[in-house]
Amino acid sequence: MSRWGIIIAMPSRSVRTFASIALAAGVLCLGGAAVSAAIRPPRLEYQVTTLPNGLTLVTEEDHSTPIVHLQLWYHVGSRNEKPGRTGFAHLFEHLMFKGSKNVDSEGHTSMIASIGGQSNAYTQDDVTVFWETVPAQYLPLVLWLEADRMATLRIDKDTLTKEREVVKEERRMRVDNQPYGRLSEIIFDQAFTVHPYKHPTIGSMTDLEAASIDDVRDFYNTYYVPENATLALVGDFDTAQAVQLVTQYLGRVPKAEHPVPRDIPKEPPSTREKLVTLQEPWPLPAVVVAYHITYDGHPDSYPLHIASKVLSDGQSSRIYKKLVYETGIALAASGDANIIEDPNLFYAVAFLQPGHHPTEAINALIAEFDRLKAEPITERELERTKNQFARDYILGRESNKDKAMQLAHALVIHHDIKTADGEFDIFQALTTADIQRVARTYFTPENRLVLTLTPSQVGGR
Repeated sequence: MSRWGIIIAMPSRSVRTFASIALAAGVLCLGGAAVSAAIRPPRLEYQVTTLPNGLTLVTEEDHSTPIVHLQLWYHVGSRNEKPGRTGFAHLFEHLMFKGSKNVDSEGHTSMIASIGGQSNAYTQDDVTVFWETVPAQYLPLVLWLEADRMATLRIDKDTLTKEREVVKEERRMRVDNQPYGRLSEIIFDQAFTVHPYKHPTIGSMTDLEAASIDDVRDFYNTYYVPENATLALVGDFDTAQAVQLVTQYLGRVPKAEHPVPRDIPKEPPSTREKLVTLQEPWPLPAVVVAYHITYDGHPDSYPLHIASKVLSDGQSSRIYKKLVYETGIALAASGDANIIEDPNLFYAVAFLQPGHHPTEAINALIAEFDRLKAEPITERELERTKNQFARDYILGRESNKDKAMQLAHALVIHHDIKTADGEFDIFQALTTADIQRVARTYFTPENRLVLTLTPSQVGGR
């Protein structure tokens, strides 16, 4: 499924525009009750082309503004890293801005900025994505820039040393020096035994320090190749001309000498409940209840997304209301269905109120999962959640960037471009029985991790 964000605050817009979005999303209020009347939005009008060197291109013309958005997805993330070599994909995201044969260090970013464009990149478990938004007449420039660093990236020892320190500092700021900053990596380290989802995308300090120039060059030559890349173009261009330009620039990048390896260890099925207690230098105890679930695009993944919204999405969710409002066991409680390329986790977290024991929170969290198995969610909960997905689906296609993301995600993660449009109908067809079925399938004791994190004595006190 595409990773639609939850819209917390909408930018100011006309009443008419807001009303059209609400109507399209099916949020009609009659006598104070929400009624589902979801109207399917227009389908994307795309074209998919595969170049002789293996690069996949998906294009969609949008002449509403003289803008072009480009996303280049490399099908490599922390999922592709080996033990002892974690953090390479994220490190490489940094190195891709440090110059190539014809572009100086940081020259890529400065050229885009000089023409009034924007550019950036991000790394996830499964992909690394580079993007640019530019005035339409500069499409040849961004294609040339991407081709140059795909074919001739400059990787030297000094650059590696400098960027490694940048990433290490990023880890200190975002993870090590944040309260509960290591919680996510503790959860996944305990939940997985062999799959690379066990380690965080940002990597460990030890592995980053151990990275050699030969290791990094080998990673580049293995994964940053045309047959491992998908280019999404959306904006003000003629499709035939855009295909010609992509072929002219990126089509000249030679194929890799060897096939891209996909030998990723499969996580063995969980056969019994795992109970873990750890100490961390945090002010309050935290508990986690997690279950192994299926992968993005599996038929069960869609009801699991609904279950995630009902159980743990925001302060109106079942888990938050029960643990924070009704019982006062927790100061905060949340959760997530982390549905990505390979089977992952559905988990809930509670941060305890002083005076409450971790067992109280564990039992309360498990009870909410069990309730989902024992009785169907209400029709009102289902319709509200469907309306949320319809809203996010529509708002997630407002910009060229959004459209490119939906198309690339369908190709790279689902291996099926039709899912870019097809998921709308899948969600609208779900029933309360579907949600109860997946709850009974995955929320079982033998498939469960229960993690208790208690405060350690800091500074010997």
